Amino acid sequence: MVRVKICGITSLADALIAVEAGADALGFVFHDQSPRHVAPDQAAGIIAALPPFVQTVGLFVNRALDFVNETAARCRIDLVQLHGDEPPEYCDAVARRVIKAFRVRDGASIEPIRHYRVTAHLLDAWSPAVYGGTGHTFNWEIARRVKSFGPLVLAGGLTPENVAEAVATVEPYAVDVSSGVESAPGQKDPAKVREFIRRAKGL
Repeated sequence: MVRVKICGITSLADALIAVEAGADALGFVFHDQSPRHVAPDQAAGIIAALPPFVQTVGLFVNRALDFVNETAARCRIDLVQLHGDEPPEYCDAVARRVIKAFRVRDGASIEPIRHYRVTAHLLDAWSPAVYGGTGHTFNWEIARRVKSFGPLVLAGGLTPENVAEAVATVEPYAVDVSSGVESAPGQKDPAKVREFIRRAKGL
């Protein structure tokens, strides 16, 4: 069964809604330019209050390596998601398991993946303005070609309305959603969260 990550968690209430709905992982955004940004102390407090067996992921964009490692340790994050232009050697130096994000514009966008030795690859829609959180989809046929390199996390414009089709088309290891289950940036909609997870998992 596909795994589901609910990203852009900014409150304990939203975190618990996602967990109770069946989310496998929660994402915390440590990127100042995102409307879903959380401070390390805020994330640490939410994570400390979570029930067991829920994975936590910290999202970073082109941050100093020391900040990434210190924040991950301070917040007790399980995995680090790198959503910027971080090179392979940077990923190798991260003290947590790494999910490396790649923004897909066309087939050439996935060529660098072969050079990364990471736990999973995340594919998101390309945008000239922002690193993720665009709410746009991309050609899912490109995503199918990435699975030979290891676990694939599919992101980019996923919603309760299209996630079942995305899972059927790509058969990813996991799906990742943020804006697709929100009522406002940084605020999750409980009904959308529940419906997204239900449809993603085919329940």
